[in-house]
Amino acid sequence: MRTPQWRRNMTTLHRADSGRYHIETWGCQMNLHDSEKLAGALERNGYVRAGSAEDADVILLNTCSIREKAAEKVFSELGRLKQLKDGNPNLLLGVCGCVAQQEGEKIFGRAPYVDFVLGPRATSTLDRVLADHGKATLKPRVVDTEYRKDSIQFPYDAIRREGLTRSKAYVTVIEGCNHRCTYCIVPTTRGREICRPMSEVIAEVSMLADQGVHEIEFLGQTVNAYRDAEGNTLAELLIATARRTGIHRIRFTTSHPAQMTDRLMDAMGEARPSLCRYLHLPVQSGSSDVLKQMKRGYDRETYLEKIAAIRRRIPDMRFGTDIIVGFPGETEAQFQETLSLMQTVPFDTVYSFTYSERPGTRALEFGDPVPLGEKMERLHRLQSMQNQIQEQRNQDWVGTTQPVLIEGRSRRFSDRWTGRTEQHRVVNFTGAGQEGSIRPVEIQRATAFSLYGVAAPGGA
Repeated sequence: MRTPQWRRNMTTLHRADSGRYHIETWGCQMNLHDSEKLAGALERNGYVRAGSAEDADVILLNTCSIREKAAEKVFSELGRLKQLKDGNPNLLLGVCGCVAQQEGEKIFGRAPYVDFVLGPRATSTLDRVLADHGKATLKPRVVDTEYRKDSIQFPYDAIRREGLTRSKAYVTVIEGCNHRCTYCIVPTTRGREICRPMSEVIAEVSMLADQGVHEIEFLGQTVNAYRDAEGNTLAELLIATARRTGIHRIRFTTSHPAQMTDRLMDAMGEARPSLCRYLHLPVQSGSSDVLKQMKRGYDRETYLEKIAAIRRRIPDMRFGTDIIVGFPGETEAQFQETLSLMQTVPFDTVYSFTYSERPGTRALEFGDPVPLGEKMERLHRLQSMQNQIQEQRNQDWVGTTQPVLIEGRSRRFSDRWTGRTEQHRVVNFTGAGQEGSIRPVEIQRATAFSLYGVAAPGGA
């Protein structure tokens, strides 16, 4: 799965038959979509939105463990929620997601007031947990961290979709990861790969299109590893989605460079114009030696060849990536290789992080760690360079008119709308707009992080 832009999303939900609930979500798109599934399960059991955690009868923390000290962030939040539990003994408090998988039973040791712990492959257990707690006088503790093979079979028509806008939806096609990158905890927290049947995915996307959704984003920890029991790969899925569902925009994330095959790249070309001209393709490092230590399965030259091959098929494709700074043993010369790769591509978006140790990963065995101060200094240099690259590349859009999927009113500017272009650029604009519609916008100004413009005539 794509190394997340570390963001914390608050999804709050409410009602009065069975009660009200509140979900706090940390992490990537996969976690956001998991929270939508958890919300759907709660609503099937009669729960509705709470205005806040203080008003809730059920509180879920849907957690992410991709970064260092993730568990500590969760326990800190649990400490705050303990006060609510003390004031309301009937409050159900659950920890879900990757920290739940990583910590398991240990969560009860540090936070004995927690009622249940569910790993990311145990989402379907929530119905049973709610039923058991409703029946029992003595409320049972539950911990479920099994890698359930049926976890991907979720009633998609019951998902409580939040997302960025009602006209964009996430669709899971594969869960888990079979790679063994030496720094990554995902195979431990998410398990091995399991895939949904393509027919079911197409049915879900068709339903969403009928509901007015303009854009779907296929999700998977390694989405281009998708292959269902009939042998359909992501290539077949993209083409079928573009031809059969009526959806306007298709994205997928996150891809592994080693599995960016010729067949998939050909299919990306065939899926135009529905396929968005933006691809997130994590490189992690520009040094072949570091990539070998990371056990990524490709080198610098292979990665650049993949970029070139995609551009031959889709010349205006834009790229985003992930980069880890300060991997154990990384030298200044190897770091410079990463900086030079960024200039060679160049990327429109880079999610960059300093290396952090994760339990159970091979990289823990490596010596020669890079000092924290040096990591941070390198990260600062990398991000400064990327800001300059982004500002230069965003200037390309000034003077053009771009279709923008409107996400809503701008949080910073009350008189403006905000949305994204097909190339994943954020646009803030004035003039007529409507949440969930696609509107042409004349781009008048650009910064490193946003485009600014005015609504043009037309739209969908």
